[in-house]
Amino acid sequence: MLAKSRDQFLCLSRIIALWSVVWYNDSRRSLYDSANRKDGGVGMSEKGTMDSTDPRQVGREAHRAQANTDELVERIARTIRQDGMVEPLKGLRLHRASSPTESVHGMSNLAFCVIAQGSKEVLLGGNRYRYDPAHYLLATAELPVVSQIIEASPERPYLSLRLRLDPTLVGSVMVEAGHFLPQSHADVRAIAVSPLDASLLDAVVRLIRLLDTPAEAPFLMPLITREIVYRLLMGEQSDRLRHIAVEGSHTHRITTAIERLCKEFEQPLRIDDIARELGMSVSGFYHHFKAVTAMSPLQFQKQIRLQEARRLMLGEGLDAASAGYRVGYNDAAHFSREYKRLFGLPPLRDVERLREAARESAG
Repeated sequence: MLAKSRDQFLCLSRIIALWSVVWYNDSRRSLYDSANRKDGGVGMSEKGTMDSTDPRQVGREAHRAQANTDELVERIARTIRQDGMVEPLKGLRLHRASSPTESVHGMSNLAFCVIAQGSKEVLLGGNRYRYDPAHYLLATAELPVVSQIIEASPERPYLSLRLRLDPTLVGSVMVEAGHFLPQSHADVRAIAVSPLDASLLDAVVRLIRLLDTPAEAPFLMPLITREIVYRLLMGEQSDRLRHIAVEGSHTHRITTAIERLCKEFEQPLRIDDIARELGMSVSGFYHHFKAVTAMSPLQFQKQIRLQEARRLMLGEGLDAASAGYRVGYNDAAHFSREYKRLFGLPPLRDVERLREAARESAG
């Protein structure tokens, strides 16, 4: 009964999402038709506009979307039968979890993320982003984030996919589609959640079907990925993608700064030098950096350092002092305070807790 109610709720969510997409597309059409009339062009007919809001059509689209979601669940569950992550095709990662998780610190990157079943929450700075099968998440920069799986159970495990995107590909599709510049020059946050419309979901399902035909995947996966990028560029996240591909935009320059900070995180932070190299004032750099990342450059560097120190202690067996020194902390006490502030426990206790959790999971 609970599963049936959840499916009905999801179906209703998709209908609402589709109505939102229809409204959004009709609004864009109205603006386009108005501009065409001013230029002497021919707009859409009144009947064409009305047909797009036909409740029966919306209902059919919702059922089609539900069928695609069901297929996505079945195919991902068949590919990854145990909890964990796999990368069956280069750039495509699948994730399965049979229970909700604690908050996990990690790094985002330029990627398109879809949940087939369950839900997840991502924290960037002070902003929370929750998504589910009716929504997708788009990340456009490498940022320290905290993520947590909210809905998952052995009967209905959390199932998701993440498709890594290439800025060069985004730029190529932009040019071919004739969308050269962002419609807005304002900064855009590097993470956002939007409704997953039927056409985008259909492309995702076709991508997952390639897992059954590995010989075709090298030829068809690039084509489907281009289609996904195209549909993202045509949707409400278009500016978010365009900003990262347009040379000279504030977001593009901040992305360049992020890449540098990720590579040189152990070095002292010299904002003046970075701002000058990017052709920005120091105050302008601070403003645009926080607009994109939801944190200051110092907060960003601190999170990168502490996550790397945690990895060194877990993966390479370094003690706290050595790990702190390796990532740029000369004061062990200062390192321990900052570490506890981010992860909730002092370094040694946190590492012991993580290792114990790994042993329990393996057992």
